[in-house]
Amino acid sequence: MGTYFIPRNTKGETRLFKIFSVKALIYTVVMVIPGLLLKLLVFDTLGFGLAGWIAMGVFGAIGFVVGTFKIPNLTLAPIFKVCAGENIDDIILRYIKFRTKDKKIYIYGKEKK
Repeated sequence: MGTYFIPRNTKGETRLFKIFSVKALIYTVVMVIPGLLLKLLVFDTLGFGLAGWIAMGVFGAIGFVVGTFKIPNLTLAPIFKVCAGENIDDIILRYIKFRTKDKKIYIYGKEKK
């Protein structure tokens, strides 16, 4: 038997440092910047250098979570059931658009019969 090439969609599979996708790396770096500013302007001034590093780590972890994970399908809260499976950053961007526009949002989906 011969070997055959089976094409597959590899879009979105780019990983950097084994855990970061490009989007997650960008979100992490963007969120580390406020942590860095907080460290330099507040914690280093007060002499709490370790707390500044921890703040940078927390901000970076928040950026990683927002850029990587999706909303889980939880039956405990009905609001999570509506947006289950969507990226967290998409939900945040949709909320920002909702608050800055006319506070109207249109979601097209399957209707229950």
